[in-house]
Amino acid sequence: MRQKRAMNPGGIGLGAAAGLVYAFLYLPLIVLLLYAFNSENVNSWPIQGFSLRWFAVLAQDLEPRAALVNSLLVALIATAIAVVLGTAAAFALDRFRFIGRDTLNFAITLPILLPGIVTGIAMVSFFTLANIRLSLATVVVGHTTFCIVLVMNNVLARLRRTARSLEEASMDLGADPWMTFWHVTLPSIRSAIIAGALLAFTLSFDEIVVTFFLIGPQNTLPLWILGRIRLGQNFPEINAAAAIVIAISVPVVLLAQWLMRGDGADIPAV
Repeated sequence: MRQKRAMNPGGIGLGAAAGLVYAFLYLPLIVLLLYAFNSENVNSWPIQGFSLRWFAVLAQDLEPRAALVNSLLVALIATAIAVVLGTAAAFALDRFRFIGRDTLNFAITLPILLPGIVTGIAMVSFFTLANIRLSLATVVVGHTTFCIVLVMNNVLARLRRTARSLEEASMDLGADPWMTFWHVTLPSIRSAIIAGALLAFTLSFDEIVVTFFLIGPQNTLPLWILGRIRLGQNFPEINAAAAIVIAISVPVVLLAQWLMRGDGADIPAV
């Protein structure tokens, strides 16, 4: 007879604790999404009715629309720069051995390890001493410093799992380094680059602390939301704006996770 599997009290307790942690993290987001569709002016529970009213109000408000455009612009530029520099750094750290290699790796990783307030204060001090006016450009610089790490780590992990024999075979067959990179190496690391870019975009789009120190007269959507919360104004409109941030960020993160599944190398057919 098949023996019944004994229940593990430790496993049940661990599962319950994990469930409580996930509930603590995600239930507020679910409630916020529900409030974004609330037809009333005041957040109350239970919700009396659902409507797209506050999304229409948000669409007609020029300030959050401009802030959303700024957020997307900064995130796209910072991600593009991070993809180039992060991929180059990954190749340098994986393919070459040179003096200061570990120091370079630490220097690139440091911005994402430090608290955002430390990075923000350090960078605003630098720009002030250099007489550089704060603007969206300085925000792009600040975001790029920590976005590079996400791209570099993804590409570096993939490079370390990709067989070098394919590149060597390509070179033996007469391909130059550029052709080998374009037709052999790039297809092997393409999904890692895209995943790193998606994570970098999400982190830049949602970032508040560094942006708060480096922003000029413009605004980004997360800072606009923070400002309205501090003033206690337009909470239904804030809920709608936050729902848009979630709607943009969550699919991007899920896609990045799907691309990184197993972190195996996509070896092209030969």
